[in-house]
Amino acid sequence: MIEVPETFVRTTVDREGEPGAHWLAGLPALLGELTDRWGCVPDGDVVHGGVGIVVPVATPDHGPAVIKVSYPHPGNDHEPDAFAAWGGHGAVRLYARDDSRYAMLLERVHSDSLAEVEDVEEVARVAGRVARRLAVPAPSAELPRLRDMVARWADELRLDRRELEHALPGRVIDAALATARELGPSQPSLLVHGDLHARNILRAEREPWLAVDPKGWVGDPAYDAGTLLKPLALRILPADALKTAHRLMDLFSEEAGLDRERVGRWAHFQIVRACFWGRRHGFRVARAGTRLDAVTRLADHFAELLTPA
Repeated sequence: MIEVPETFVRTTVDREGEPGAHWLAGLPALLGELTDRWGCVPDGDVVHGGVGIVVPVATPDHGPAVIKVSYPHPGNDHEPDAFAAWGGHGAVRLYARDDSRYAMLLERVHSDSLAEVEDVEEVARVAGRVARRLAVPAPSAELPRLRDMVARWADELRLDRRELEHALPGRVIDAALATARELGPSQPSLLVHGDLHARNILRAEREPWLAVDPKGWVGDPAYDAGTLLKPLALRILPADALKTAHRLMDLFSEEAGLDRERVGRWAHFQIVRACFWGRRHGFRVARAGTRLDAVTRLADHFAELLTPA
């Protein structure tokens, strides 16, 4: 029987409560069923992310692969649709899927990610090249539209502005709302990864780098510049942060073949959203206490720096 890592058990129960514990109780049996159905044998240490467990396996038809099973959540519904549309171009290959179980058989890649590359300019270049490959026409499946999410996020931003204590200048929030109003409704029908930060770009054999863990949205690929830039903020603040951030967006835009102004505006929109999200829920790197206060101040500073003129 495949053993589920204790850290994954603990974080899932902490986040999901009793439903999470119930799902975890059946997970070993589910993994055993999937390995039998897909003709796999376990082939390495089990790893996990925030919501999914990844089991390295050997397969007779595809060689080294992984079985990924995610906790059932609407945010994970369209991950296999994105992989199927890309067909291995810029992302790992999808070999098999069981949508009712939130399970996939995927190409195996290395565990080291683009986040481990020290040169932030190289991070931006690589991410831009991957983004260019992923920007394909959206498949016929009814995937979530980024325009609909942006409209909802703008409403949440207005509410946060009123309800939460903050020190963000009005012009910073106004600029983010203007982006939602002006860029949100009219977007191309292209596939968007939706979470293209450096930890979701992994080293591979077939290509130097391949994307994992997509959301599978339809809209403007320039949106992904913000998902890349947010985690890099702590690496480039405070010294020359504005110059470095603009340089990274220049490089990402050039490699991805995207409009530089749209890249900058979407990045700013995401940073402003993150400022308020952190106040309500904490950040991945800081959930509470003085560390959260410090990261919140840095996020506010970054949002103000990136506010379009």
